[in-house]
Amino acid sequence: MKKQKILLTLFTSAFLFSCGGSSTAKNTQAIPKTPEEDQTTTPTVIDDITCDVSYPLDIASISYEGGAQSIASLHDGSKINDSSWQPNTLDTNVLITLAEPALLKQLVITWANTEYANLFSISSSKDNENWQLLNTVTESETQTIIPDVVDLAQSPHEQQTALYINLALSGNQVSQASTLLEIEVYGCRETTAHSIELIDWYLSVPTDDDNNGKSDSIKEQDLAAGYYDPRFFTLTHDSGLRFSTSVSGYKTSNNTSYVRAELREMLRRGDTSINTQGVNKNNWVFSTAPDSDLSKSGGIDGTSSAQLAVNHVTTTGENYQIGRVIIGQIHANDDEPVRLYYRKLPENQNGAIYLAHEKLGGDDYYYELIGSRGNNASNPSNGIALNEKFSYTIEVQGNNLNVIVIKSDGTEFHQHVDMSQSGYDVGNQYMYFKAGVYNQNNSGDPHDYVQATFYQIDNHHNTY
Repeated sequence: MKKQKILLTLFTSAFLFSCGGSSTAKNTQAIPKTPEEDQTTTPTVIDDITCDVSYPLDIASISYEGGAQSIASLHDGSKINDSSWQPNTLDTNVLITLAEPALLKQLVITWANTEYANLFSISSSKDNENWQLLNTVTESETQTIIPDVVDLAQSPHEQQTALYINLALSGNQVSQASTLLEIEVYGCRETTAHSIELIDWYLSVPTDDDNNGKSDSIKEQDLAAGYYDPRFFTLTHDSGLRFSTSVSGYKTSNNTSYVRAELREMLRRGDTSINTQGVNKNNWVFSTAPDSDLSKSGGIDGTSSAQLAVNHVTTTGENYQIGRVIIGQIHANDDEPVRLYYRKLPENQNGAIYLAHEKLGGDDYYYELIGSRGNNASNPSNGIALNEKFSYTIEVQGNNLNVIVIKSDGTEFHQHVDMSQSGYDVGNQYMYFKAGVYNQNNSGDPHDYVQATFYQIDNHHNTY
């Protein structure tokens, strides 16, 4: 989490909803009051909620000018600069109305202009009349496209159950009105949990908190102990794990061109006396490997299966990069025996599924399971839409690679790859599965992103 910078000045405008503002976004519109809204009604009593998890909360509306002006672009799932919103006054109150009351945990704000720090404070209410200040005036981070996370659960006050949130904007350090791209709220209405065993994995996220110039790795113990970051890796209300990453961010090495929020298989299960890399008990090998490798490895051959839904893909950038994301892999020392792609073009309703097989030190060979991977592909009638659940299985037995994709209606798609001429039966080639989102776009809007929710991730090996 990014540290909040607290100013000595407390702006008294935190609760004043009369501050003006106008939208520069094209889809801003006035919302007329209905006769029912004009009538005086007895407010519903909202009881305090108790739960100990955090997941994305549904937002019913975001508005300003006391609720008279809608800002739909701030909760439409788009974070590209074309969807930005800026008020026409320095001090503006933004009203966030949740779909249901919830216990608040975090507010995530994506700013359009990060050259200067933006100033803001946050308060909450059950009835839109009585307000509780949740943080003093805070500065946003600068010089980074990574969204700000404001930890509402660590406020000086007790955790707040609320239906309304007021974001009091006070411009930036050089007295310019703030420009926002997206607002997300995290908290809970009830306790839920996922069923994925995480001690077998570590997670790569596109931050660089340790200042080593590469993306951060969340090791097995921390991951299994409950690590979450709402920007990249978080629980969902329906018991999934949501992976997200933008076009820009820190990468795992100098040899990769793209950003990821992705799990890396770790057969050592937290035993740090075993190295991450190498033919050892942390990695597995194909059964066609030399006998010396078989005895040293953590497993022989393997199967990885997952159930997931892709929630968002990129819509900007070079034609050949738009809409594509890797959702599963087998990785070797330097090559990738399989990369499983989902790709949906902006004009298509459904997405395609295809895989790439890379020979050892050689070329990539592509196989299409559903639809076409082409840059101008038509909508695949049998494709998979965003937010539609499906499952995949990646299986290796010796030189036989099999990939199976099963849609929610039970339709199956199979692809077999003969790896006997791929070179992986030489010595010292270790393998590991990967799962999550590996963004295959580095040319789009820096805030554009990919996102998928995984409900199941399993890995199995002989002798493991």
